[in-house]
Amino acid sequence: MSTWIDLDKMLIERTQEARKSMQSIDSAARREKMTAQSVCAVIVTYHPSARMIENVTNVLHQVQGLVVVDNGSDPCELDPLRTASLTIGFHLIENGDNLGVAEALNQGVRWAKSNGYPWVILFDQDSKITSSFIEQMFEAWELHPQRERVAAMHPRYVNPITGIEPKVVRAPDGGPVTSMTSGALMPTWIFDKLGWFSTEYFIDQVDVEYGFRIRSHGYLNADSQAVLLHSPGAPKRLCFFGFCFEPTYHSPLRRYYLTRNRLAVARKHFSRLPRFIAQYLYLAFRETVKCFLAEPDRLHKFRNFLLGTWDGLTGRMGKRDGL
Repeated sequence: MSTWIDLDKMLIERTQEARKSMQSIDSAARREKMTAQSVCAVIVTYHPSARMIENVTNVLHQVQGLVVVDNGSDPCELDPLRTASLTIGFHLIENGDNLGVAEALNQGVRWAKSNGYPWVILFDQDSKITSSFIEQMFEAWELHPQRERVAAMHPRYVNPITGIEPKVVRAPDGGPVTSMTSGALMPTWIFDKLGWFSTEYFIDQVDVEYGFRIRSHGYLNADSQAVLLHSPGAPKRLCFFGFCFEPTYHSPLRRYYLTRNRLAVARKHFSRLPRFIAQYLYLAFRETVKCFLAEPDRLHKFRNFLLGTWDGLTGRMGKRDGL
């Protein structure tokens, strides 16, 4: 019995060594072709579906490098990623546990920087890239009158089912005040200037916080005409006395992190960006009201809302158990 176990361990170790060797060779070949606009894509996964491999393939066709960072998926979910990393050629980081989206993004960006990539583009596992996406992103960057100050280029986010684009809150310079991380094209030097994504947020508002950090340090968020297919889930449109709206239907766990992290963002950036933060809190208040008006499991969500409010005001951050 022990002999078979030893053989299994040896096979796993050799497979991992082979994958690392193949990834090293592939990375070296890509570095030889590096240019000033070479891009490494960073995709964060968490219990990905088998269809996600198609997204990986489509992204890899438009970039010079790709790293997938997995946050504690099951072995059966990881197997397709492990196989694809060998067959189509990308680097795979397996965390073994959910370390949060910020830490996963930081790991991917660090890998890209260590391999000499001047640009990264960030994706979640559900976003779908469109034709000429990277090309259009760089075209917009090159045409920007202050491109040396642009810290993040963002695409248009289109719901693949409805074709609807979310409203963009814009700054006086014309760019978005802040935006999602998925689809963001960023020069790697910006992380030397502003630091990494804030891991204490764990999930939710990681992108918003960094967007405000960009603006508070005098850099810009900008956008392009490139389209990223991004689904916000399956919201249902509801109407009360002629007032129609779409609740977000976030889970009770997400309700906690949304509440806590919104307050943390406001406390951190209000002194430098009072007008933007006031607008941000107003929109957060509206979203929260919609939740308690129409969503199911309101008692649990209200309990987590109160807990998130307390932790956000007292500064308790990081991963929270028992939600």
